[in-house]
Amino acid sequence: MNRYKEVFEVIDVYDDKLHRNREDLIKEYKRLVTWSTHIYFVSPVWWFRMTPKMETFFDEVFTPGFAYKFVPLFGKFAYPKPFLSDKKVRTYITHGAPMLPVVTLYLNSVKLRLVMGVYTFVFGWNLNRWRKTKQFWSVPFVDAKKRAKYLRVVKEDIRKDLGK
Repeated sequence: MNRYKEVFEVIDVYDDKLHRNREDLIKEYKRLVTWSTHIYFVSPVWWFRMTPKMETFFDEVFTPGFAYKFVPLFGKFAYPKPFLSDKKVRTYITHGAPMLPVVTLYLNSVKLRLVMGVYTFVFGWNLNRWRKTKQFWSVPFVDAKKRAKYLRVVKEDIRKDLGK
C-alpha cells in the first residue's frame, strides 16, 4: 500500500497493556482517532459480546466530551450528539457460532448493540454503518477456502475505501 503514499497506523488493542494508569495510552488512541479518516474494528465475539479489550477501548477512548455529548431535551431526557461523524467506519466481527441462532434466537444482538448503540453515539446514525459491519460465521470450524473468502471480503472493502 505504500506505493499509493498512504499512511496507515494499526492499533492492536490485544497487544497493548490495557490496565490501570493508562492515561498516556488513551491519549494516544484519541490522537490517532482524531487523525484518522478511516477506522477498522476487527474483533471476535465471546458469548454474544465484543471482547473485553474491545469494550474497554470503546469505554475509555470514546468518552463524553471527546466522542459525543448529551444534548438536553427536557427534564432528564437528552440525546447523544456525535463528534466523530466524519470518520468512515468498517467493522468485522468473527463468530464461533453459526449464523442461524445468532440472527434469529438472539436477534443479531451483537451487531445491533454495536451499530445502534456505540456507533450511533460516537459516529452518528448512518444506515451504511449497518452495511459496513460484517459478520463472519463459524470461524473456528470453517475450512481454509472459507477463511480465504472472509479475508478477500476485507481486502476488497479496503481497496474500495481507498478508491483503488
